[in-house]
Amino acid sequence: MLKRAAIVTGSVLAGWLGLLFVLGLALGSRQERITKERLAESLQALVTIESSDLALVRGRWQLHELLVRRDDAIGHLALDVKSVRCELGPLGWALISRDCGELAVRGVRLEISTMAVFKVKRPKRRPIRADRVVIDDARFVFMSSAFTPGFGRLEIAIEHAESGPTLLRTPLSWLFTIRDLRAKIDLPAGVQLHLSYRNGVLTAAGSLFGSTPVELPLQMPVADVTKEAHEETKQLVALAKDIAQQLVAKRAQDWLESRLKK
Repeated sequence: MLKRAAIVTGSVLAGWLGLLFVLGLALGSRQERITKERLAESLQALVTIESSDLALVRGRWQLHELLVRRDDAIGHLALDVKSVRCELGPLGWALISRDCGELAVRGVRLEISTMAVFKVKRPKRRPIRADRVVIDDARFVFMSSAFTPGFGRLEIAIEHAESGPTLLRTPLSWLFTIRDLRAKIDLPAGVQLHLSYRNGVLTAAGSLFGSTPVELPLQMPVADVTKEAHEETKQLVALAKDIAQQLVAKRAQDWLESRLKK
């Protein structure tokens, strides 16, 4: 009796795994199409993906060579992503929930001329949600018109970043839940900053701060779940300006305190 039950159970399991393999092949192309449509709809851009793979048994979805292009009266946006890996629930759980346990992104190149390109159309489908976001080897280029006219080109190179639970309305949504960051910022006039963030403390080093790095306790704002994508972007821009002001003020305070101790 037990032997028969084991045989039946094994046969059912083998059949289920076989079905998941076939469904992975069939649904993989559908998921790729939906991803392209979602990005194209929200960013009003042309989207291409070189290849993708959906593994329902293991619980993983991957895509390679994602390209997003937009050039119109609003502005210029160019997004290249080498690879994206989304960890899903194993053994077919992805058929019920498409949220990512971990979303790992590598080889990102983003260039925009104005933050207005993120004033996106509300998508019909909800944005992708991830419990954890990991980014490696990313470079973001903001042209002189992106923030303030005449400010100059701003380039951010991210060596590694990790974020907590994130609703990805824009390519920068993960900043709201950042936990770990190692990055370099190239400012106009050849000024370079090295930034790191961990345990709620932002550390900045570079010629602007002298030989001693500046440490700034920083609590990231909570992204309002009701916000539109462009509102989220405006919030991030305001945060960047506030952080810059706080770093300058902290450096001035540290310098004054060091002088008073002499």
